[in-house]
Amino acid sequence: MSPTAGGWRRYDHALFPVFHERFEEKWGEGTAPFLDPSVYDEEQPRPRAQWINVDTGAAVAVVPVWENDSSARSFAVFYLPPQGGIWVLRPPGLSSYVEAVTRNGGANEHAVALRNDSFRKAVAHAEEFIYGT
Repeated sequence: MSPTAGGWRRYDHALFPVFHERFEEKWGEGTAPFLDPSVYDEEQPRPRAQWINVDTGAAVAVVPVWENDSSARSFAVFYLPPQGGIWVLRPPGLSSYVEAVTRNGGANEHAVALRNDSFRKAVAHAEEFIYGT
């Protein structure tokens, strides 16, 4: 199936603000710093992926999330139905990782490999949801 099947297209730019708005509508103000477009900067965790359905207005995003401990993260897959609301699509298997930084400020190679593997799994889950593959 082509990457644009059913109106879906990859969108590799800033996250749509509607992810943040709908999340906080559902779970409360301040619950989604990982989706807040007002705190966007180069220090914000990466990688991320996003798709939009140009025919329906639906959207899907893979985003690193965290709570109190910013070093312990996982990837979440969020779906925005065209009629409103937000769904959390839980990927099968582990998508958690630790954002490890070495003493000199560089990234720990093993931690980067685990993060990238977690990201690939979350993206595969999102694509399976979108394209049914």
